Amino acid sequence: MRSRVTMVLAVVAVLLGGVLIVPAAYARLAGDDATASGGGGGGGSVAAPAPTPPPPPTLAAGPVSVNFKGEFFSWALMDRATGKISGSKNMASTSSTESMIKSWFAADYLKRLGDKELSASWKKAITTAIRDSNDDAANQLYKANGGAATIKRMTSTCKLTDTKPGKVPGYIGWWSFTEMSPRDAVRLGDCIADGTAAGQKWTKFLLDEMSKVRGSAAAKDQKAKSGGGKWGIIDGLPASIKAQGPVSIKNGWTPLMYDGNWHVNCLAVTGKWSLAVMLRYPQKNGLAYGAKACASVATQLVTPQPGAALKVPQQPLGKL
Repeated sequence: MRSRVTMVLAVVAVLLGGVLIVPAAYARLAGDDATASGGGGGGGSVAAPAPTPPPPPTLAAGPVSVNFKGEFFSWALMDRATGKISGSKNMASTSSTESMIKSWFAADYLKRLGDKELSASWKKAITTAIRDSNDDAANQLYKANGGAATIKRMTSTCKLTDTKPGKVPGYIGWWSFTEMSPRDAVRLGDCIADGTAAGQKWTKFLLDEMSKVRGSAAAKDQKAKSGGGKWGIIDGLPASIKAQGPVSIKNGWTPLMYDGNWHVNCLAVTGKWSLAVMLRYPQKNGLAYGAKACASVATQLVTPQPGAALKVPQQPLGKL
């Protein structure tokens, strides 16, 4: 009798358990279906993911094509995060630095000054040498730095491999004829920007001066011993790059009698990159010709290019 009662109770328990289990399983299945269809009566639609905005524009290695007619055209770009240098096939070839080297004269003077205060007269010399590319101010700095010794310090301090003293007949010893490659020029830009050249105390001051270069390539802004130098690479950069922070520049330019060419150099450096373009071409083409070539190189290296489409990530298919 007791065993029969026990069996009846067991059967009842199984039946009751089945009643409880089935609704619970059904509820789970219904929940899975609701999720797969979007839930909440969404009609099965899935919200599209937001477009991924492109990274901030910068300069990066890429092909460059410039309609240039002249004796020498070369450029180099350094990614300052990695130290990698890319550029034209002849980026190790050299040309005279002209006023581009004035940036080093200022840096070398400041580094040697150390923690001492910068006098008003020397501050003026640096400001005019950089902002106005003044030759008399640059000569003051060159002599104060020990003449040819400052060129040797530049080569060793910034680890330049292609730079050498100029050997133009009749101009031996002239600092403007120092031979430098675009590859070394971007190293110089990096050396100034990372504080090696001018030292921790003065680097921000020097970069600020280089961001305040003034005057155009127009004839009205060119004087016998100074000239407008705000042109070239800076003109080829979009506003979106300029807005990221100061762009420090120092150009060099001279129409030389001994070879009948304009010698034009453009150097620009930011926290992300250092770019140099160096040119020699017939004087009849004018300074603006070289300025536009420098700008063109910069524009072609902008990444991503303005107007690039936003990338929409692919939505993976869910399990059926």
